[in-house]
Amino acid sequence: MKKKNLLAIGMVFVLSLTLILSGCGNGSSSSDSSSSSENSSSSSASLSGKITIGGSTALQPLAAQAAKEFMEKNPDVQIEVQGGGSGTGLSEAQAGNFDIGMSDVFAESKSNIDAKSLKDYQVAVVGMTAAVNPKAGVKNLSKEDLQKVFTGKVKNWKEVGGKDQKITLVNRPDGSGTRATFDQFALDNKTPAEGITQDSTNTVKKIISETPGAVGYMALSYFTANDTSVTKLSIDGVEATDDNVASGEFPVWAYEHMYTKGEPSKLVKAFLDFMMSDAVQTKDVPAQGYLSVKNMKVQRDAEGKQTDK
Repeated sequence: MKKKNLLAIGMVFVLSLTLILSGCGNGSSSSDSSSSSENSSSSSASLSGKITIGGSTALQPLAAQAAKEFMEKNPDVQIEVQGGGSGTGLSEAQAGNFDIGMSDVFAESKSNIDAKSLKDYQVAVVGMTAAVNPKAGVKNLSKEDLQKVFTGKVKNWKEVGGKDQKITLVNRPDGSGTRATFDQFALDNKTPAEGITQDSTNTVKKIISETPGAVGYMALSYFTANDTSVTKLSIDGVEATDDNVASGEFPVWAYEHMYTKGEPSKLVKAFLDFMMSDAVQTKDVPAQGYLSVKNMKVQRDAEGKQTDK
């Protein structure tokens, strides 16, 4: 009887010891797991904060699309994208009011901008051409005739093969990078005549579409598929297409720049890296009517000189 009692007591002791040791083991494992989870959470911590982007209206549609996708991936990030023109983008970036200033032109081309204080990110290429009201009856002009139209030497479309319709010029303001690019590479720096002046490319397109005889200029990204509200003009018989821009055959194009004041913050750098990712460069860039800088066969410097890559 005593032996049975001793045996029972011994079994209870062993069982208790096993449970205690088992409990200690589980506690250690839980602690390690918690620590590992915390480290993992820390290493993959989501981005948060706000980015303000503004400037070029030619780049605005692409920036807005990329911002939308970036915010979907990073719910704690807020990105505001606004227009205002390239001059505004550069000056506000320099002043520190924009985290990213968008521009169709190099900062070096603006006398009021300290280009050395800004860091340049070339995120895309944009082609530009003249946009004409369809009732003007023209789809192609020689470069010489195009310059006559915009400098006011030609005042009716019938003088350049179109219909008997008075020409109404629609320009962008002096600070516009779209205007600077068009003036330099389409007009060979000739001064355009007075006309309607509008800050926004969307407004320019609306005016041209609603005004018989109107002509202006826009980034190719604004000539959308199946949109017949305006006519995209060829120059010297060369159509304004991505392939012709990439080869350098169509002359009116510019880099789309994103400028930061000095080195960007971690959040802003993450967005700029996203702009250059395959997700944006191979999908959004062409879908929005731009060209990837990686597809260009020619390049330009700050002075506008074009050379083969």
